[in-house]
Amino acid sequence: MDRCIVLVDAGYLLGAAASLLAGEPSRSRITVDHTALIQGLRDRAESDTSRPLLRIYWFDGAPDRVPQPEHRRLRVMPRVTVRLGALTRSDGRWAQKGVDAAMHAELTELARNRACSDIVLVTGDGDLLPGMMAAKEHGVAVHLWAVQAADGDYNQSEDLVAEADERRVLDRAWITKAVRAKEDHSGVCAPAPAARPEIAAILSAPLPESAPAPEEESAAQESPHPAAAGPNGTGERAPAAKGVPTPKDLAALRGPGVPHPHPPQSATLRWSSDKGWIDRPVAEPPEAASMPTLAQMTTAEQRWADREEDITTVGGDPFEVGQVFARRWVERLGDQAGIQKLSGMYPRIPHRVDGELLRYAARFGLLAHKDDQIDERDRYAIRAGFWRELDVRTGTDRAPVGD
Repeated sequence: MDRCIVLVDAGYLLGAAASLLAGEPSRSRITVDHTALIQGLRDRAESDTSRPLLRIYWFDGAPDRVPQPEHRRLRVMPRVTVRLGALTRSDGRWAQKGVDAAMHAELTELARNRACSDIVLVTGDGDLLPGMMAAKEHGVAVHLWAVQAADGDYNQSEDLVAEADERRVLDRAWITKAVRAKEDHSGVCAPAPAARPEIAAILSAPLPESAPAPEEESAAQESPHPAAAGPNGTGERAPAAKGVPTPKDLAALRGPGVPHPHPPQSATLRWSSDKGWIDRPVAEPPEAASMPTLAQMTTAEQRWADREEDITTVGGDPFEVGQVFARRWVERLGDQAGIQKLSGMYPRIPHRVDGELLRYAARFGLLAHKDDQIDERDRYAIRAGFWRELDVRTGTDRAPVGD
């Protein structure tokens, strides 16, 4: 058949792109426009082979082979089929299992059935050499594509390179049409995302009075409080305050037996708002605890529609995720008094709603693999998006920090 098929090893493609743009092969260091990437693969394949595309097979790993948000978005795209292997964690690193075997089986089966005249392989693994040789024996032309290596050398098996009929390198200019490095790592070619004043205000908020200045913190570490002496009479250092201290941190800074400068009910914490530091009571007020969650207000039909929207239109930007969640919550609550009551709780999101918001955000791959928690800046962005959408709905105009 005079058609071409593309087989993509996503671990190789995105890992090599991360090495090229961010300096290390961690996919968490890059963001990917999958729509642009798939279109780029299709255009390049049809141009190189002079054949129309039949299909793109996307091979990737996933924990317990459960599709992740990017896989759900990919598999509803035209001419894209997703094949998942297992993703396991060992010694703090993630490794794919079964992806190479699945690619080998698909490659040989397509060639045996004469489903196409040309197959494009985007991979670097030498384990696919037998499959490549079998495809050639069935009369299929095999094109091998590489991602430009960060060190200028090959990042593919030498045997695989030697056996291919045609070879191409996807260079930095091609990669950056769909992939960019997060933040300002070296090698970034794509434009950085636009700064959001709301998030900048949150992160630049002043420290509370109860948190020590850097000089005081250093002095406290060098000269621990006498009351903090250990059982052998030696001083024990109080834990250093973090950028966002918790009540436990503040208690540790005082040392045992030292009166707290503020009563317990006014422990100072940073919340995700443009107010920066605020006073938070120990317990939530009753009206906050009684606020319904989104799940409680969502019907089975709405849940299905939400899932489709998440797959097809929600990009996964933390600020956008917070807005989408807030929009659904406000529209389903319907009660204007309840919406105004929530707006009056700013910047504190009721605990149950906030937990549900962060669990929803985790579906978009915002978890940091090293500790399975959402990055602090992303949490601020998620909650800032929530409040921005609520403010738009209620017509509230909140003054930024310093006004």
